[in-house]
Amino acid sequence: MSYELRAVIADDDLLRNATREISTARLAPLHQNLSLLAVTDDFFDAVTDGSSNRPLNFPRMPSGFDLRLALWSSTGPVAYVEAEYFGGAGEQQAALWNNGALVLGPLLLPEGSAHPAGGSPISQALHSLGVRRAGAYDEFEAAGLGRHRHTAGWAASSSK
Repeated sequence: MSYELRAVIADDDLLRNATREISTARLAPLHQNLSLLAVTDDFFDAVTDGSSNRPLNFPRMPSGFDLRLALWSSTGPVAYVEAEYFGGAGEQQAALWNNGALVLGPLLLPEGSAHPAGGSPISQALHSLGVRRAGAYDEFEAAGLGRHRHTAGWAASSSK
């Protein structure tokens, strides 16, 4: 079974305000007053600056998008996450911006590596966004990121 995610995660109001001019933006609600912005192919095309630069070595982040995330973070923390797994093997990455600056990461959990004591990169970013476990296995579960297994599923369940 596979899992694939390319997304921005932040406070619901922050993401709604930041993306209101981007017609391809698809937001899906998460737990704890967060939303997920699915980085679909259409969204990627709408926000990339067209260069071949891959910001912060994220393989699927739109070029120039890190500058937009820094701008959005002037009103609150914003995380960018990527994950790709198949049959339990894969990798994930995360970074977090706040007050216009990169404050966490980029964190990488390469294929075959054990989760660090502080949690996976995505769980660490979610923790920095204020997600609390509250009885869940980790922040990933507490935020509700297991609800869909692919970015397209998040986009299909969007409210925008």
